Amino acid sequence: MSVNVIQFSDSFPPIMDGVGNVTKNYAYWIKNKYGRSYVVTPEFPGYVDEEIFPVLRYPSFPLVLRKPYRVGLSVHNPALWKKLRTLHVDLVHAQSPFSSGNIALQYARQRKVPLVATFHSKFYDDFKEVTRSDAISWIMTHLVVDFFNYADAVWAVNQSTKETLLSYGYRGPVEVIPNGADFSIPENLDALCAEINLQFKLKQGEPVLLFVGQMIRQKNIETTLRALKILHERKIPFTMLLAGEGKSREYFQDLVHEFGLHSRVQFLGKILDRELLKGLFGRADLFVFPSLYDNAPVVTREAAAMATPSVIVRGSNAAEGIRDGENGFLCENSPESLAGVIQKALEHPEKLRQIGEEARHSVFLSWESVMDDMVIPRYLEIIKEHRG
Repeated sequence: MSVNVIQFSDSFPPIMDGVGNVTKNYAYWIKNKYGRSYVVTPEFPGYVDEEIFPVLRYPSFPLVLRKPYRVGLSVHNPALWKKLRTLHVDLVHAQSPFSSGNIALQYARQRKVPLVATFHSKFYDDFKEVTRSDAISWIMTHLVVDFFNYADAVWAVNQSTKETLLSYGYRGPVEVIPNGADFSIPENLDALCAEINLQFKLKQGEPVLLFVGQMIRQKNIETTLRALKILHERKIPFTMLLAGEGKSREYFQDLVHEFGLHSRVQFLGKILDRELLKGLFGRADLFVFPSLYDNAPVVTREAAAMATPSVIVRGSNAAEGIRDGENGFLCENSPESLAGVIQKALEHPEKLRQIGEEARHSVFLSWESVMDDMVIPRYLEIIKEHRG
């Protein structure tokens, strides 16, 4: 059983958001177990790819309003198309509907192979944040929906994300293919946590809260910081670690100083070292992720892989599969509610550990199992149907 697939994505390391993470793991496991694998993505100046599969880059320019993202130039790239025409592929997978998705669609039609497109993000929210216009945002969202209308198969990362796509006006069939995580609890976890304590000046046994993601307002980070202010005023001990980069980082840093939290909160910047990230997830007592923007965040599965439960806003897309007080925690979308949930969790450390273990069993999915049990079998069916 062999399958050769190209993943097309507008984000990829060193931009390590959820879509980039998904793209990398799809490509890795196909190459590792099933056939030939490639990724097509915009170039990132100064970055050298060191993957086990070829990464084909094409020209881009910085997206000023969404640093560190870049906009790919999807037309007139003779070098890219020359390379693409030499490849033998069975299927094309677009993880993004923008410049890379445009190339994926053209290439799939030229080579007469099926196009799979995955819907990951709340694009309307992205457009509204940049344009500040409902009308313009809906026009751009409808253009995204048009792209999915051209795909031979459309996937969403969970049921809530599927509902979001349908709410945008898409009327075709949508299959749910979940995300996985590439973490597993290492034998040297205690030593890894000790290194984290040393590197970030944490005390043994000190409660640690963690956020990993883009430093943008859509992630609801301000709600987290306001909740931390409440905990600080209640004299609840904690250290909050925030890993990631983004255009709103300075704004959040200013809030930290305004709230008098500078001794309680550390901004770690972008972290690409997966072992370091694993250590951070393992050291954290609670993963704080009140985002209303994310659909099926890989980071909550990564936290679960390390037996660290997440606190998520009740009713959000990210909350799908979370059972409050069993394999995670649910709060309302307010600083007061979030602070209350965090405080209660930290006050019962043994119960917190039990909930983390249950998260590891019921929230975590390995990427290998996702690829083996869902992605590859469905790829083969789509290829067979297309040829038929």
